[in-house]
Order: sequence, then structure tokens, then C-alpha cells
Amino acid sequence: MPAFSLDPEQITWCAELRTLAAERLRPLADQGEPGRVNRPLVAALGELGLLARLFDAGALDLCLLRESLARTCTEAETALALQGLGTHPVAAFGTPAQRARWLPEATAGRAVAAFALSEPDAGSDAAALALEARPDGAGGWRLHGEKRWISNAPEADFATVFARTTQGAGSRGVTAFLVPADRPGLGGEALDMLAPHALGTLTFDGVPVGPDDLLGEPDQGFRVAMHTLNLFRPSVGAFAVGMAQAALDAALAHTAARPAFGGHLADLQAVAHRIAEMATRTEAARLLVYAAATAYDEGDPDVPRRSAMAKLLATETAQYVVDAAVQLHGARALQRGHLLEHLYREVRAPRIYEGATEVQRTIIAKELYAAHRRAANRTERREAVRLRTADSRRQEVPSP
Repeated sequence: MPAFSLDPEQITWCAELRTLAAERLRPLADQGEPGRVNRPLVAALGELGLLARLFDAGALDLCLLRESLARTCTEAETALALQGLGTHPVAAFGTPAQRARWLPEATAGRAVAAFALSEPDAGSDAAALALEARPDGAGGWRLHGEKRWISNAPEADFATVFARTTQGAGSRGVTAFLVPADRPGLGGEALDMLAPHALGTLTFDGVPVGPDDLLGEPDQGFRVAMHTLNLFRPSVGAFAVGMAQAALDAALAHTAARPAFGGHLADLQAVAHRIAEMATRTEAARLLVYAAATAYDEGDPDVPRRSAMAKLLATETAQYVVDAAVQLHGARALQRGHLLEHLYREVRAPRIYEGATEVQRTIIAKELYAAHRRAANRTERREAVRLRTADSRRQEVPSP
């Protein structure tokens, strides 16, 4: 992969996004009710063309979009990401009828989407899903069970729902369905979370779905989920980088101006070195995120490993940087309404959702060992060919 740098158009676009977030989106975010879908904010994202950009741009643009919004308005970033997560399976795997019905509404911000994968006992282990899709005897299914920690639930207008259609088949027995919110038997409730975003439960009491509701093929839903998560995983890292940069900017401004011990905090070597470490880690995470996104856009076979590395490093880095910024600010950063108090609550969840830190390490190790085995097998095959060729040549040499 070539050395990475943004071109002037991308740099300008990121600056424009930060301005939009501050001037247009921040006021709408402040008017929202914590823990509820902020429909005016989602509609504004649609009016500005940012939701449509999710589906006509690559992974790198998605990362730049999420990072830029996160630096100024995490609520807008999260609203955009949740909408993209729930709608992407429809864009990538939906039938023409499904796409015609839902994509215009979702990209305009008029319909809110949910991505219903996690369950009370199946979070990072997505192959352990228990929500049942029972055959109804008429070519369709009835959904029974519960989803939990679901984006935009229970207020979403439609959801991508992953259900088990074949028992005992692990990831191979999961099917993805598009379920509108008005289906009978569908319920749910909001959850009160540390960072007050629209997350909740969805309950399924015989919810009817049919062949027209399939996203992809039966028993191939895990492919739909992984296709979506592999795209969004680096951009979770971009969200984290945006928060880290916001915390770093705040720490730089505060330590440069705060009087301390006859000078300023920035004059203290311990403080200056902490700032240097925060900046270095943030830049390293940013570059790894951009590299993973570029690999996705270029069809690199190492996308799962690179995506996992990007999410792992960026989310862990953001936790460190935000915590360090809080420490440098002291008690004022703990006051309700302070930027860092807000970021401190926001920064924790990305280390868990869309694959926890521990799962990312497992993915990375699995991919590395698989690559090692492939390389070893290639070496063995080449050596076997070499030995056969040498033996053949010896047999061709006439005896004296």
C-alpha cells in the first residue's frame, strides 16, 4: 500500500464538515432529548446530503466524514453512523423493491433505520444468535425473541434484523430480514445508557416476515452482517480519532493558557510530554484508520485484519487521550456540560460495540496465523516441486 496523505480537496471537505457541524448541526443536537432519536438532526443530515454520501462514497470518505463530525458534534456523528449501519444492508443486499421503498426515505432523513444484531446473550459472539425465525408453513417465518442494545430502537421506522433460521449451524444458519416498524408483534423499549444515545430493545412475538423481506439469501445473513461491519469498523476508529483530536485540542488550549507555578501548565515538562504522547498516539491511530479504509476501497484481501487493527488502536487511543485531557484539566473537566465530561462518557462505548477490543485482537491473531499457514504451505509446495524437478533431472542423466 502506498504512503498515505489526504489531497487538498479532502482537506477542504473536512474543514467544511467541521463548520457545518458547528453552525448547523450543533444547535439541533443541543435541542434533542437524551436517549431519543433526534429526528430534526437526522433530517438535517439528509438535507445536507451527508446521509446520501454514506452510500455513494468509499470507506475513506466515510472515515473522513465521521472523524470531522466527531470533532465538533458527536451527536451528529452518532446519528449519521447509526443511520448508515441500519441502512447499508438494504443498499448492498436489498431487492429493487426494498431499495426503492426505503433508500430514498433513509437518505433524506425521513425514515430512521436500525441494525438489530446484538442480543442479551449474543454480543461480540454474533454466531450465537438465538432470535428464532420459525417457518410458518406458508413460505414465510415468524420471529420470536429479543434484540438488545439496538441502534435507534424502538423508534426506528425499519430494522435490519438477523435471525436464526437453521438451528445448530452457527454463523451459517443466520438470515437477514428487513422488518418495518409496523409489523404486528414487534415491540421494544429505550435503554438508559452512559452516553445518552438512542439505543434500546426490540421484542419479537411472532413477527411475520416473508421471502420479500429477505436481505440476501436464507442462511447467509452472517455475510450481510460482516460486509456491513467490515465497512463500518474502520470508521468507528475514525469516530474515536475525532474524539481524541477534540480532547487534544482542548488540552492544548487549556495547558497553554492555564497559570501554574509562576508560568503556565505547558511550561511543565511532565505536561508537555503528556501532550506530545497524546498527539503522537492520535496521529498513529488516524493513519492506521486511513490505511484500513484505503485497503477496503482498493479490495485488499487483508481488510478484516486491517479493520480490526484500526478499530482496536483508535478506540483504545481515544480512551487514553480523553482520560489524559481530563487529568490535565482537573476538576473543571468533571463538571456536567464540559466538553471533556461529555467526551469521557462518549469514548467508552466504541471499545465495546461492533466487536469489543478483545474480539479485535482475536481477529487480528486469527488472520495473522492464517496468513502464516498459507505462506508455509506455499513454501512447502515450492519445495516439493523443486525436489520433484531435481529428481526428474537426475533420472534423465544417462549412466556412464
